[in-house]
Amino acid sequence: MSKLRIRKSNHAMNRSLGGDIGINIVLFIFGAFMFLPMLYAILQSLKPLDELWIFPPRFYVVNPTLKNYGDLFRLMSTSWVPFSRYIFNTAFTSVLGTFGNVMLSSFAAYALAKINFPGRKFFFNIVVYSLMFNSTVTTITNFITMSLLGWVDTYFAIIVPAFCSSLGLYLMKQFMETSVPDSCLESARLDGAGEFRILWSIAMPMVRPAWLTLIIFSFQGLWNAGASLYIHSEQLKSFAYAISQILTGGIKRAGAGAASTVVMMLVPIAVFVLTQSNVIETMSTSGMKD
Repeated sequence: MSKLRIRKSNHAMNRSLGGDIGINIVLFIFGAFMFLPMLYAILQSLKPLDELWIFPPRFYVVNPTLKNYGDLFRLMSTSWVPFSRYIFNTAFTSVLGTFGNVMLSSFAAYALAKINFPGRKFFFNIVVYSLMFNSTVTTITNFITMSLLGWVDTYFAIIVPAFCSSLGLYLMKQFMETSVPDSCLESARLDGAGEFRILWSIAMPMVRPAWLTLIIFSFQGLWNAGASLYIHSEQLKSFAYAISQILTGGIKRAGAGAASTVVMMLVPIAVFVLTQSNVIETMSTSGMKD
């Protein structure tokens, strides 16, 4: 019986230069295509009124102007509620809501992923099933709850519900299962560390890409939140709500409305730029096990 001959080679299989160039070209095309909505919003904010209504829309500006931004800030300065108040409301609820979401999701995810207790799978299944329900379905129930707690027309009505994100808990739980080895946790327990110390000093650094990704999702959702069913006082409404009121002023405010779209994008984009490397790491490693 003849033996199989194995060819030995010291050459590694690599893509050719042409293959690398082709992949980069394809990635550039897809990246440019995804950037188009942002580019269009910026160009719209630089167009005078006579160019804003041209059909079909143009991806260039003939007579660029910053007048739209001037009109926007003029409208903001003439509001009977200072726009600084709207900005504070949005920043305050966004920061606290995001912080609470990350902390609560991390604590619950650690318990579901790394602590063996009765009913663990049952509770996680409830979290998974809750992802099927749209927020509109639970609106009446949530409003009754807020009324009974006395949270209508308070910051609590925006901040506390942001803590309870099923998607955030699901993301953190799955990432902790795949990225935090049980051997590290057992070693820490043998050294006398408590569960909170283990979570904060061992698990949280290991899942840093996951909670940075959660920060982006949570902050973006809260920052872009418009009118709320639970907030009636004008003093407590959000920046996005105030901006939307500008758009209701008719055709003359179309330029200011286009500028407001860019202003609303700036903060979420800045948050994403600061954490984008970790988001990429989260997407590339999710679902992988050692």
